[in-house]
Amino acid sequence: MSDQQPPPYGQQPPGQPNPYQPQGYSPYGGAPGQPPFIAPDHPQASTVLILGILGLAVCQVLGPFAWVMGNRTVREIDASGGRMGGRSQANIGRVLGIVASALLILSVLALVVYVIALVVFVGSST
Repeated sequence: MSDQQPPPYGQQPPGQPNPYQPQGYSPYGGAPGQPPFIAPDHPQASTVLILGILGLAVCQVLGPFAWVMGNRTVREIDASGGRMGGRSQANIGRVLGIVASALLILSVLALVVYVIALVVFVGSST
């Protein structure tokens, strides 16, 4: 009989390679001894996020700009094949731009209804 205990569950016996990890690569990507590759963010990802936040909180006129820029930025990030990051920032800014645009449309419609009601009220009182 052997005096060696089997390794704990999930660990490899000493001297045997991990069958689930390709040889010559670190578990975090890249070659051993090198830091993992982290894709830089798209240059306009944070701009879209800021425009979306400002469009929702301060000025709904910025909403369509965030929406359009967000669509283009997300498309460029998807087309980069993983060389650019910041997709979540651009996507959040795009969604905030859509919400701000919807609020802008509702505000304009409310203003039009208000003006029409004012004209009808003033016209009927004379």
